[in-house]
Amino acid sequence: MVADLYTDFDPDIIIKSKEGKTFYEDEIDFKQIKNLPEVKSWSPAIEELIVIKHEKKFVNARIYGVSNSFLDIAKMNDTSHLKQGQGIIKDGVGNMAIIGNSLMNNLEVNIPTRLGYENIKIYAPKRDAKLRADGNPFNSRSIRISGRIHYNKQVDGEAVVVPLDFARELLSYKKEINAVYVSVKDQSQKETVKQNLQNKLGVGFDIKTNLEKNELIFKTSKTEKMIVFVIMIFIFVLAAFNLIASITMLFVEKKENVKTMIAFGADQKAIFNIFFFEGLLVALKGISFGLVLGYTVASIQFFGEFIPIAEGKAFPILFKIMDFVFILVAVAVLSLSFCYLTAKMLMRNNFSRN
Repeated sequence: MVADLYTDFDPDIIIKSKEGKTFYEDEIDFKQIKNLPEVKSWSPAIEELIVIKHEKKFVNARIYGVSNSFLDIAKMNDTSHLKQGQGIIKDGVGNMAIIGNSLMNNLEVNIPTRLGYENIKIYAPKRDAKLRADGNPFNSRSIRISGRIHYNKQVDGEAVVVPLDFARELLSYKKEINAVYVSVKDQSQKETVKQNLQNKLGVGFDIKTNLEKNELIFKTSKTEKMIVFVIMIFIFVLAAFNLIASITMLFVEKKENVKTMIAFGADQKAIFNIFFFEGLLVALKGISFGLVLGYTVASIQFFGEFIPIAEGKAFPILFKIMDFVFILVAVAVLSLSFCYLTAKMLMRNNFSRN
C-alpha cells in the first residue's frame, strides 16, 4: 500500500543534475538509455513551482512538464488514479493539463462532461527579470483541464501535469530540463539499470530509484512494526503486575492449605511448582484469549475493509506466520519469567526462615 501511494506517480528511476537545478537536454544521449534492454520508456521532464488562478482563487502548485510516455509511466489512465475526465495532455485543439484531486477542490473547478473544458491560468516567475514598479514579474498562460488524478496527499494537493513544450514556454526554457524519468520492465532490475545509467552518464548526474527518493517513508513504514512490537511488550510488562498480584493473592488465600500440605510432607519444590504452574495457566489463558481476539479483529478488517486509511483504500492487513510466532514467544517468555520470579520470591519470603 505504501508503494502504491508513494511510488506510482514517481518513475522507477529519476535522473537529475548534480551541479544545478536544470541541464540541457542534449547533455544526455538518449540512445544510451534506449539501448538498455531493461528500460521500458523514458520522458524528459520539467518540475517547477507555479501559481494557478481560477476565477478569483490563487493556489500554489508544482508543474510537471512531460512527454506522453510519462502518462504510461505514472499509470495515469488507471481507474484507481484517474478520478474524472481523461488522462491526456494534448488533443487536436491544443495543450491540456491533468490536475491533482485536492488541488481541483481548492480551485473549486470541475470537468464538465458535456460543455467542454474549464480553463485555468498558470503563472511562473520570469527568468532573470528585473523588478519594476510598472512591470510584471510573471509569465502566464491559459490551459484547459482534461483530468483529475488521485495518488497521495502530496501529489493530490500540488501536481499539474502539462506537455513539456508548454512548460518550457511558460518558464522561458529553451532546451533546459530538470530531470529524466525512466521506467523499467522488471522492478527487480531497478538497481542494475541505475548502475548502468550512472556508468554511461557519468558522475555529473544524480540517479535515484523511486524507493530512494521516498527513503524516509519506507524506513518509517519498516520500523513501524518494530515500534508497535516494543510498545506491546511494554504494555505486557505493565499488565504483568496483575499476574504477580494474582499469584501473590492466591498464595495469601491458600497459605493455611500450604501449611497443611507441608505437614503432610510436601517440600518447597512441590509448593513452588503449584504456584508457578498456576501462574502459567493464568498467563496461557490471557495469551490465548488475546491472540484469538486480535486475529478475529484483524480478519474482520481483512475481509470486510471497515476501517479506511485513504480515499478508496482500507487500512491494510497482512497475516504472517512469523508475526504470530514472535508475539507468542515474546509473551510466553515474559510470562514464564514473571511466574518464576514471583513464585521464587514467595518461597524465599515465607520459607527461608524454616
